[in-house]
Amino acid sequence: MTIRRGDVVSHCGAVQWGVGKVVEIGENQASIHFNDGVFRKIAASHFSSLLPAEAASFTPPPPATPEAKPVKAPKAPKAASARQKKS
Repeated sequence: MTIRRGDVVSHCGAVQWGVGKVVEIGENQASIHFNDGVFRKIAASHFSSLLPAEAASFTPPPPATPEAKPVKAPKAPKAASARQKKS
């Protein structure tokens, strides 16, 4: 199977990953974004494990919403230094 950027594929040995979309092709590997939300790099020697899939079956997970961090109280101003510079 010839793999091109934008192709939608599934991995016959890892159906739990779901369907993936090819996002980058290199000489020795392809980067694929699978439905489980993970980007995986598949070696060119394993391209035979990739099967074509329906484009409509690829649904990337929704972007994760960042957790709100608690707001810290402002620090108290530092006391004036006991030492003063000599003029």
